[in-house]
Amino acid sequence: MNGRTKWGLAGVSVPIMLWTLIPILWIVATSLKSTAALADQQQNVFGNFWPKSISWDNYSLIFTGGAKDLFVPALWHSVVVCIVATFISVILATFCAYAIARLDFPGKKAILVTALTVSFFPVIAMVTPLFNLWRMLHLFDTLPGLIIPYITLTLPLSIWILSAFFQQIPWEMEQAAQVDGASSWQAFVKVVAPLAAPGVFTTAIIAFFTAWNDFVFSSNLTAARAQTVPAALNSFTGASQFTQPTGAICAAAVVVTIPVVILVLLFQRRIVAGLTSGAVKG
Repeated sequence: MNGRTKWGLAGVSVPIMLWTLIPILWIVATSLKSTAALADQQQNVFGNFWPKSISWDNYSLIFTGGAKDLFVPALWHSVVVCIVATFISVILATFCAYAIARLDFPGKKAILVTALTVSFFPVIAMVTPLFNLWRMLHLFDTLPGLIIPYITLTLPLSIWILSAFFQQIPWEMEQAAQVDGASSWQAFVKVVAPLAAPGVFTTAIIAFFTAWNDFVFSSNLTAARAQTVPAALNSFTGASQFTQPTGAICAAAVVVTIPVVILVLLFQRRIVAGLTSGAVKG
């Protein structure tokens, strides 16, 4: 890649990065504004963008103030539900994708096509029948009542992604392990699983983000006891009917975004390796 190409890519990348970062910075800046700064432009700089004096009142409000009883339980519900749903989804998808990649049976392609079709199916179309079914089964407003839909939301896409990774692992490596005395399970655990680890990890990250950002299921299948953060943000109210909870919502949005940013920064190499390892055959 010559210098002209590098400068050309940089000229395209920088505006895209700024376009992406400015809304995030705006949310952070809004979360650091006091109630007076939100209403008075003179208390801010850069065209009402950044507050002259940083205030942590919005963060105190969601962790120790009036919004604590709504936000803190919702944050805990999000962590529990998303981790459990991701773990179950990845485990099931790993075995299913391995069987699709290694075994030859009728309907194998139909399973992949069905998984891909289900992953594109509108989530809102499933809410009404699930709402009625969950009320009859007493799963409405419970954590298991959210975990099950999140598994159905993340499992098809996980199967599709992992099947591509397993197909890139040479079958001869497992055969060599079996020739050396390993059983089929040992060959899978000691040979296939380590090679597929980047793909499994990438799938887990995608599944976790999908469940973490869900709003439709959480807002329609819960009331108060099992709400996750996206639905809880919709229930935020101001100190009075004339006060908008803009600062509190932005503070909660920043807190919810932090785990995602940390995961990406800590495991970006594995994510990139997982996204690119299925692109090269062999």
